[in-house]
Amino acid sequence: MIVNNCCVEDVCSFIGGSQPAKSEFINEPKPGYVRLIQTRDYKTDSFPTYIQQESTKKFCDENDIMIGRYGPPVFQICRGLKGAYNVALIKAKPKDGIDRAFLYYFLKQDSVFKYVDKLSARTGGQTGIDLLSLKKYPVRVPNEIEDQQKLVASLVAIDKKIELNRRTNSELEGMVKAIFDFWFVQFDFPDADEKPYKASGGKMVFNHTLRRDLPEGWLDGTLDDLGQIVGGSTPSTTDKNNFSSKGEAWITPNDLSKNQDYKFIYQGAIGVTEQGIKSASLKQHPVGTVLLSSRAPIGYMAIARNTVTTNQGFKSFVPNKGYPTEFIYFTVKNNLKTIIQYSSGSTFKEVSGTVLKTVKIALPPKKIVDGYKKQVENLFSKQSVLEQENEQLINLRDWLLPMLMNGQVTVK
Repeated sequence: MIVNNCCVEDVCSFIGGSQPAKSEFINEPKPGYVRLIQTRDYKTDSFPTYIQQESTKKFCDENDIMIGRYGPPVFQICRGLKGAYNVALIKAKPKDGIDRAFLYYFLKQDSVFKYVDKLSARTGGQTGIDLLSLKKYPVRVPNEIEDQQKLVASLVAIDKKIELNRRTNSELEGMVKAIFDFWFVQFDFPDADEKPYKASGGKMVFNHTLRRDLPEGWLDGTLDDLGQIVGGSTPSTTDKNNFSSKGEAWITPNDLSKNQDYKFIYQGAIGVTEQGIKSASLKQHPVGTVLLSSRAPIGYMAIARNTVTTNQGFKSFVPNKGYPTEFIYFTVKNNLKTIIQYSSGSTFKEVSGTVLKTVKIALPPKKIVDGYKKQVENLFSKQSVLEQENEQLINLRDWLLPMLMNGQVTVK
């Protein structure tokens, strides 16, 4: 394999985006409009924006390599969305003789990110990529495109498996959510004859507290009935002995914001030591605790895969009142709109534990909840296993990537 030493500008060109006027933005697709891709869209697909197709000539497809131009974080390498793209993104277009996948993985290297991040310029309060410096970054590229493809073939295979696991988990999530809604929203849980309760004529009784009909035997309650609602705290950051990468998991809302592809969480960006736990009187939450970010922002959720602690940006549900994690998770998730409406605050919105405990919900008999748990617990378990497999695959890919690119590992 013949390898050439050159620079980024020799292997790709950069094409900036355009910025239509915000007055043109709409939130629903309609004829003549296209999706406007922004950096935020690669983190969440919840708030799409659309513009008139004739407003721009800058378009990308799912396979294009897109770079977040402004930050933080700068230099976010993305793929997978189709539409027009704004000025916060630039497209990295491979030149003749350069494989697109090879270019993508080269730019994904942590060493490239650190180089760009260090040289990024701050203008107008916003950090942006220094393109001139990026263009001069050295590249070690196989001369033949077939050799480039062989070099990254293992990385491509790993990412395909990661994506397959993600799709599988998404389908599993759809299944468990559908079962929850069927049982506890439509009230078609299995009756004594294993038939859908409400659809088969099961008796419904008007509940004056909730102001709606509930199946006979159901009660009104609040979120406080689901489990113990607990907060968190932050050890003093001036004492470095309070934190350690090998310490117990300590979760912040920012950790959950980066965990949106996952249902479970087992660690944050940094852990806390035994000293830190004692100094801040941190509560240690058991496996199965449902974490809910209660500020900045409200509504991120995850399930603790192991014992965790949190900062003060959480109100977590410890499943110690007879209701299983599987039921608590979707009950809280289904009430997020109400929870957010109950929030208050001048600097940023927050929902307190006192207020959270007053949110009214319908409480089914424990026998029905236990039946639901039996239906879905294996699906929850499969999701957790697939998430752990993806974490291992990502670590393997990120370990292989620099060694393949710098020649420490050769491919025949």
